Amino acid sequence: MTQHIYIFSPSSVVRDKAVIRRGVARLRALGYQVELDEAVFATHMRFAGDDETRLAAIHRAAASGADVCLITRGGYGLTRLLPDIRYKAVAKAIDNGMRFVGLSDFTAFQTAVLAQTGAVTWAGPALGEDFGVEGEPDDIMQACFEDLVSGQGEGTGWQLPRPEAAGAPIDLKGQLWGGNLAMLASLVGTPWMPKVKGGILFLEDVHEHPYRVERMLTQLLYAGILSHQKAILLGHFTNYKPAPHDKGYRLQTVVTWLRGQVKAPVFTNLPFGHVATKVALPVGAKVHLAVEGRDAFVLWGHRH
Repeated sequence: MTQHIYIFSPSSVVRDKAVIRRGVARLRALGYQVELDEAVFATHMRFAGDDETRLAAIHRAAASGADVCLITRGGYGLTRLLPDIRYKAVAKAIDNGMRFVGLSDFTAFQTAVLAQTGAVTWAGPALGEDFGVEGEPDDIMQACFEDLVSGQGEGTGWQLPRPEAAGAPIDLKGQLWGGNLAMLASLVGTPWMPKVKGGILFLEDVHEHPYRVERMLTQLLYAGILSHQKAILLGHFTNYKPAPHDKGYRLQTVVTWLRGQVKAPVFTNLPFGHVATKVALPVGAKVHLAVEGRDAFVLWGHRH
């Protein structure tokens, strides 16, 4: 049976329609049935339609019966909608096999769904930046997405930087959660922040100087969130400009500082973030983190 993918715009306006059309064509070429939400190109200021329009798009996605609901892009806008999302309807759709997929601003939706219902969503590609690229889509991203759609994905692995090689094998189990650091920091102290204890937290961001990354991490630290995690996985932090007065202060400085603040191991190089090569990760699922030498694996088994 042909897998049904529903495309919707819950955050920022689509500025380049050609990118979306190219992405849709690529998904159809892969054999998927692709349906565009009626408001996918809506516009209101910087948003993909006003709040009511974007909220309705989320609810249409949940009611679509699709196998996968995929965002066009991130940006900003979902935090405005969190109090009015019909979480029970979203969770029911997920229970029936629907997978919501996205990243960046979509972290707000994913985190809120986890906090309100415990349902699993997927951190993964967006239609525009991943399938709508002018060249060929990244093959790892595409393979991980196809595994997600088919329900065949059982985990992901990557290589750690040499200094992070584990002296002894590490074997941990916990709830995988996280996403965009700025979105998570903005939800601290709200009803949309899940109380995950013994979790495996993954983080990424874009356009954030290392000092801003550190500042947001201190918020999670001082709120008591980081101390409750079994491990912290850092994806990619991209597209920022160093300042002349940094004087050696860089992202690795932040990572070293973080390791001095928490007892949990901190691993980097997770292939996720605003980068071409990104894996798909089940947000809210119980996973198994295994590290041996420089080889790291996050395993979750089949999730249909």
